[in-house]
Amino acid sequence: MLYPQNSIDKLGFTEVKELISAHCLSPMGQQMVSRMQVMNNYEQIHKFLHQANEFKTILEHDAALPIYQLFDIKTLANKARIEGAFLSEEEFFQVHASLSTVFAVISYFNEREGRYTNLEALFEHLPIEKTIIKKIDLVIDAKGKIRPNASRELATITDGIARSEQEARKKIDQIFKNAAASGWTADGTLTIRDGRLCIPILAENKRKVRGFIHDESATGQTVYMEPEEVFTLNNRIRDLEFERRREIISILTTLTDELRPYVPLLLSYHGLLTKLDFVRAKALFAIDIEANMPQLVNEPGFRLTNARHPLLYLSFKKEQRTVVPLNVQVDESTRIIAVSGPNAGGKSVCMKTVGLLQLMVQAGLLIPADEQSTAGVFKQIFVDIGDDQSIESDLSTYSAHLSKMKNFVEQANSKTMILIDEFGTGTDPQFGGPIAEAVLEALNQKKVRGMVTTHYSNLKVFASNAEGLENASMLFDNVNMKPLYILEVGKPGSSYAFEIAQKIGLPQHVLNLAKNKIGTSQKKVDTLLVDLEREKKEIYDSKVQIDRQQRRVNELLKENEQLKSYLEENKKALMREAKQQAQSIITNANKLVENTISEIKSSQADRETTRQLRSNLQQELQKTKVKPEVKPAIATDDEIRAGDWVKLIDSDTTGQVLEVAKDNIIIAMGELRTVAKRKRVEKIARKDIPKEVRRSFAGSTGEVASFSPEIDVRGMRGEDALHAIEKLLDRALMMGVGSLKVLHGKGDGILRRLIRDYLKKYDQVGRMEDEHADRGGDGITYVYLK
Repeated sequence: MLYPQNSIDKLGFTEVKELISAHCLSPMGQQMVSRMQVMNNYEQIHKFLHQANEFKTILEHDAALPIYQLFDIKTLANKARIEGAFLSEEEFFQVHASLSTVFAVISYFNEREGRYTNLEALFEHLPIEKTIIKKIDLVIDAKGKIRPNASRELATITDGIARSEQEARKKIDQIFKNAAASGWTADGTLTIRDGRLCIPILAENKRKVRGFIHDESATGQTVYMEPEEVFTLNNRIRDLEFERRREIISILTTLTDELRPYVPLLLSYHGLLTKLDFVRAKALFAIDIEANMPQLVNEPGFRLTNARHPLLYLSFKKEQRTVVPLNVQVDESTRIIAVSGPNAGGKSVCMKTVGLLQLMVQAGLLIPADEQSTAGVFKQIFVDIGDDQSIESDLSTYSAHLSKMKNFVEQANSKTMILIDEFGTGTDPQFGGPIAEAVLEALNQKKVRGMVTTHYSNLKVFASNAEGLENASMLFDNVNMKPLYILEVGKPGSSYAFEIAQKIGLPQHVLNLAKNKIGTSQKKVDTLLVDLEREKKEIYDSKVQIDRQQRRVNELLKENEQLKSYLEENKKALMREAKQQAQSIITNANKLVENTISEIKSSQADRETTRQLRSNLQQELQKTKVKPEVKPAIATDDEIRAGDWVKLIDSDTTGQVLEVAKDNIIIAMGELRTVAKRKRVEKIARKDIPKEVRRSFAGSTGEVASFSPEIDVRGMRGEDALHAIEKLLDRALMMGVGSLKVLHGKGDGILRRLIRDYLKKYDQVGRMEDEHADRGGDGITYVYLK
């Protein structure tokens, strides 16, 4: 139950419906949007939310759903139900097109069986009856016109018309030619008058040609005459045309009779198309407002995280402004939130955001909030926003408010949401405040959920002391005197009446006079609230800065630990390897010494043999000697140029220089491109390069020449398009290409947005922009690489 009924207008739900309706492809979908209601059945809401979310997933991440043409086949089916009635050629064409869409959609989901279960339920147990299409195909062609051979009689008549028209044309051409040769015709060619082919004859010569005058020119100097010889032929053609029309009606009547048994099935197909159009429109609107599906619970309450008012979001989006997100929670412990704060500080927008998002959820719409948000189900939603005074009902503004409060108190229960703006205003604050407090206490006793906004101090005090109520305030920058539009739960807010009045420019003596008229205690309370808010904002800003610094410290500590672990592992590995090498050297040295001694003894200290053995021992010693580190010569800009052959100092890898950029050198190694610091390479002569390396490089340069920086991903699925673009980007980066051209088409702009969001993740991408409007506009994206 929604009370009062105009609440959907005041909360903005009517505007939301209009925006969704604009996305519909058919009048049937628009009618379904107009009938959309706020529901309180959990199962229905759950089903509708999942359908919209699944369709949103298709639009963003899957191939396009084949919804091409939607027609109102319900009207056509009801027409075909009547005995003796028949559908026209155009109507049969609409039936054919709609059924083709139905079968394509069912085939689409059958290929993805199990992925979109809630959408599949729309056509569960719905048979595919292609007999209807086959019957229509025999009679109606692809352009929606009846086939000349739809029946034997029609083919004979059509052939007779063609022969008669050819004979008449040939006859009138001959007469026109003779008349022109005699100088009887006016300037011009054959023309049509009253559906008959006529010759333009000069008025003074009209009696020289036998025939019938159908028209004359404005000046009367030219008459348009149908020759007598052609008149009979044209009458015969007209008779054949009538016969053809009668035969076509007979064919269409027969086809309608064959279609009549399928009328119930056609109505089912119509229902499927209408629901698909409806869900598609909801999904497109969800993409427009960056909406998500909240977690739905079957109990009253909500927890909104980073929520945004959808209409405000769209308005700010056009102006390239950002909406401040709302975070608020209402549950069993915090049932009613009393929001206070300055005028124009965002209290009403905050409450309207809560109300509109709740209506959207209970209407089966996705909402602009984080996926972690929780939305409950309320049986009743009571709203008091704005001025409902009525001359007809003799109601003043305050009387209208009291009338609503009466209904709220009488009908509210624990499953009711209340939204009351400027609670208690419209009468003397001395009496309006206590009445508002009493109403709020009565509503709290009934355990209703919701939100109220107020400036009354007694309501702030009551909310601080009553169980189930919680104060909240809209933050205000009292240094710069501007609202921050951030809701902070836990404390009341000051109205900042004097501060705002001073900023607006109200004379100081008037302000002083006003301050003297308010009570001392009230002045102290308001001052304390202002000071408290200022201190809390300073604490909040400090906390944000500390959190940012702490995250940076944690990141540095993590990097340090990883580096330390890496060094420890490398140190152990190097020590182990060094010990193994040392052990091997000692073992080999011992064997060598023993062998040398043994051979000296066996040769009985022969001088030449001893000298040879000493030489062998010295050679083995040189093999294990540690060579001093030689620092590589740093190549200068004069030494290395594009086209030179170079070798990496710390390996035997060779390649050819493609480009020298400051301290970096881009090197081609076959198909691979790499960037090395100048000090890590040395120049080598071309003759020192193996032939097979030179041949592989020659092949890679040909590949560079054949490389195209353009790619066409139109018609691809999102995943396939991103894979193809990623491969092109890799090659472009290796080859040093400066820009890429991506043709993705316009459509709904989903593929374009998906590609751009994907490319933004690459640090190598500098910027992206659309092609010129005359050469494709936003259907083409230029990607400029750093």
